[in-house]
Amino acid sequence: MPRADFYLIDKPQFRENPLLLVCKLAQHAYSAQQPTLILTRDFPQAEALDGALWEFDEDAFIPHQLAGDEDDANTAVLIVPPGEETADRPLVINLRDTVPPGRYERVLEVVAADPDARTGSRERWREYQRLGFELRKHDM
Repeated sequence: MPRADFYLIDKPQFRENPLLLVCKLAQHAYSAQQPTLILTRDFPQAEALDGALWEFDEDAFIPHQLAGDEDDANTAVLIVPPGEETADRPLVINLRDTVPPGRYERVLEVVAADPDARTGSRERWREYQRLGFELRKHDM
């Protein structure tokens, strides 16, 4: 059964920099050798995340790149802005406002502290539930 984990941002360090949580989730996925897609809301967010993955921990190295290169299949963490087509992977970190299409075993939903973002996450929660996903919530 596929699983969806909702990470609700609450701690000050993540409120100030939500991409820090995304970086930590990507680091954990890479450590677990899980090929990962990170679906961003737009291209500027994809670029910001690319930079954040280089800078968030000076001792960490997470092989990553923006989607659209011939090396996409060989890159551990692929950052995917809207409009880029990629092959499915077992793990998806979703920063978009919709349930991602495709086949995957697990999706991590990062939900901002903003009440409007929480409303959209409730709709995605119901959609995952309708699709038969096991659901979990984590306060971060």
